[in-house]
Amino acid sequence: MMKTIVEEKPISFKELEQKIFSYVCELGREITTAMLEAYDKELAEGRDKKNYRDKGIRTTTIKTVYGEVSYGRHVYQTKLEDGKKACVYLLDEAMQMEKIGLISTNLAEKLAMTVTEAPYRVTAETISSTCGQSISAGGVWNVMQRLGERISEEEEHAVKQMHVDQSEGKKEIPVLFEEMDGVWLSMQDEQHKKMKKQEMKVFTMYEGWDAEKEKQGRSSLVGKTMLAGMEKSKKFHEKREACICKKYDADEIGQRILNGDGGSWIYEPYDPEAIFQLDRYHVYQEITGKIRDKKAQREIRELFDTGKPEEMLEYIQIYATSVESPDEKDKSSQKAWELYQYLEHNREGLLPYDKRGIKIAAPPEGILYKRMGVQENQNCTVITLRMKNRRMRWSVNGANNLAKILYQKENKELIETIERYTDGLVFTMQMQEIVETLSAAKAPKKDGKGNPYVDVVNVHMPLLEAIQTASRKAFKRAFCC
Repeated sequence: MMKTIVEEKPISFKELEQKIFSYVCELGREITTAMLEAYDKELAEGRDKKNYRDKGIRTTTIKTVYGEVSYGRHVYQTKLEDGKKACVYLLDEAMQMEKIGLISTNLAEKLAMTVTEAPYRVTAETISSTCGQSISAGGVWNVMQRLGERISEEEEHAVKQMHVDQSEGKKEIPVLFEEMDGVWLSMQDEQHKKMKKQEMKVFTMYEGWDAEKEKQGRSSLVGKTMLAGMEKSKKFHEKREACICKKYDADEIGQRILNGDGGSWIYEPYDPEAIFQLDRYHVYQEITGKIRDKKAQREIRELFDTGKPEEMLEYIQIYATSVESPDEKDKSSQKAWELYQYLEHNREGLLPYDKRGIKIAAPPEGILYKRMGVQENQNCTVITLRMKNRRMRWSVNGANNLAKILYQKENKELIETIERYTDGLVFTMQMQEIVETLSAAKAPKKDGKGNPYVDVVNVHMPLLEAIQTASRKAFKRAFCC
């Protein structure tokens, strides 16, 4: 390979880089094959020969960042607990390949992190052009679906732990702030036909705001954790509560404050004593959308901002009556009444908790309590930018699985999750020994001493004559001596 590179006519650095990259990837694949097959041999020699009968070697392929690695591993026949015979691969079990497929941890991480920013097709093109691995958009989609399903299974497990009082959460806090909202997505069925939009549920909890960063003019939530999915409301609330119990001792939370848009599904909290307040952004949005008259908009908003809900509702009633018209096309009065009904339905949450005379515990050191209303921003940065617009449509499962990956990335849990499902095999063998063996096997046959490329590389090479740093020494060992 190196001889071919050197003897070719002058080429651009771009082409040289591509050729060297291809060579290194090829070497990496050979090293990996050797290591996997050596480990499989160890497993074969150390197995319980009575329970695992050797039935020969089968070849398979694992996707890595430097390409597809083919290797042979032993297949064994064994008996299950029910007496039935089954074939197993001890190497596959050691590598935990049954979880999300034959894919390396590094490649899975690169796929997942890229998918959170770009469509599946763009992800496939990016990975194929920057790694030694060629993968299709469908291949990326398949891996992400399996990963999303595994995250959903972990959520279900947390729910079961909660129901039997075995939750992991131990931390005690005086106040937990909770916010919920929905993101409406364009949907499609299995035949890719357009369906009605459906709402993805998104939840954010936090302990307050970072006091030090507030002094610097920055706003940062303390202990922020998110959850998102396409589940029905009852199931989503179970997972939400389990998410809380996984982090905190729910029984020792002093007070829970819930901020939402008044949607019917939000009114199903596990804690009936939670303080509910209507999200200000959505109130402003409703006022602007239902009232056309600019002066009336300002009056209603001012009454809302100054904490006068009764006067605000009365004003809307008077306005709705005053704009009644015999013209059936004029919807001004109808829209005004819709605004009134929305606010009346959420009357208990029209005033924020701090304006109702509700006393809550003082914040811990380093934390501030401020006015709530962060969910819309969280929706945008975590879900909307990736999953809305750009003429995208989703299946329910596809949207749900990607949502799991997106919120885990925001929680800084995604890499750890991927490692749990891909990195089941830890090598203890000496890689240097493998590399030296392969290097010897690939060395060109030539009598006499010296480098076979000396006759070709007979020009002045500043790289070799410069100060020998670690990287230059590595280059020299690989290609020159």
